[in-house]
Amino acid sequence: MLNEIEKYTFGVGDRFAQQARPQLRACMMALDRGVCVNPVWNKSHREHLIVGTQPPSVRAAADEAVRALQWQEGYYVDADHINLDTVDGYLDTSDFFTIDVAYAIGRKAEPSAVDALVRAHPELIGTIRIDGIDEPIKTTRETVERCMGQFLFAVQEAGRIYRHIRSAKGGEHFVTEVSMDETDDPQTPAELLVILALIASEGIPVQTIAPKFTGRFNKGVDYVGDRAQFSKEFSDDIAVIRHAVAHYGLPPGLKLSVHSGSDKFSIYPAIREGIRRFGVGVHVKTAGTNWLEELIGLAEAGGDGLGLAKEVYSKAHAASAALCEPYAAVIDIDPDRLPSPREVGSWDSSQYTSALRHDQSCPEYNPHFRQLLHVGYKIAAKIGDRYYRMLDECEESIARNVTENLFDRHIEPLFLAT
Repeated sequence: MLNEIEKYTFGVGDRFAQQARPQLRACMMALDRGVCVNPVWNKSHREHLIVGTQPPSVRAAADEAVRALQWQEGYYVDADHINLDTVDGYLDTSDFFTIDVAYAIGRKAEPSAVDALVRAHPELIGTIRIDGIDEPIKTTRETVERCMGQFLFAVQEAGRIYRHIRSAKGGEHFVTEVSMDETDDPQTPAELLVILALIASEGIPVQTIAPKFTGRFNKGVDYVGDRAQFSKEFSDDIAVIRHAVAHYGLPPGLKLSVHSGSDKFSIYPAIREGIRRFGVGVHVKTAGTNWLEELIGLAEAGGDGLGLAKEVYSKAHAASAALCEPYAAVIDIDPDRLPSPREVGSWDSSQYTSALRHDQSCPEYNPHFRQLLHVGYKIAAKIGDRYYRMLDECEESIARNVTENLFDRHIEPLFLAT
């Protein structure tokens, strides 16, 4: 039986697996307000490699938090951005699999397979009217064939990974997400419709899909782009998903997933309006924002905590080129806007937290400082036990900041604001 995902799910990254309880408290605060937001603890293979952890650590932290706080609702552990080469290490402890096939977009499928699918889907050719989209989608055989040629291999790859997971787990007791967001070009509603038709033909019971949207989704900072265009894309994509569910037998709860969704405050109203207009769910994935709240909590605690937060920045500044290289497509840092380690070394707690905390009304907020620290978690991993001991010593201030950040800045404006 398919493990059907709940309406609102929220991906909570926890790179050092220390903040599961304060993260869960944010979801409990939403439930107290009458809205269930189900947590999905996610950690990518790259993050495990950098931090030096193994996938079972995420499950252990999530389960412990659920037991300790007596959470009675659903929750998940996400094998984030996996492929055939990396998935096996996550099979025993994950029940949510983000199948990342962006790397396969554009790779050529067999021409005969493309031709067969074009012939199998005549409904994709011509004028397609979709409830919720003002203008009909217009296609030709050539445009559909080109689109299938662009995406078929990636969907076939998703099918191979999905069937591998299903076989290993002995059934459908997991959530499947297909991710195509880490690519250069956004998918149009017409392309999304073709992709969903291909996914249905491949037999993947996809429950969330992460397309690429227009604009910049940089790590840990606000959306950069045309907010009106995003709003239209988001709404149109919801309409396309509803159409595909009705026509291709995809799971009825299939919903959009917004990756790097943390801190994209300026588009939260568009997401909220879209899901309410259509009465659908959404999955919003966050990651490193939690690690930044650990740094904020350390700095706020003062003393050795502040000293360690300054040390992390100093070492991150010295290693900035290497830290930024893997994330070059999702950060925009102006080196001239970064404070020197010497300057940061003179800061008090308030100056450090004001520069780092994502409060755009604060004159001292520095998105360049924030982005460098966002990708600088490798520094804390290298510090190792000393970092973990300081997390324990500063638990009160860290936990408070983690909960407030997730609830006040993310969950409330997405799911509770009027």
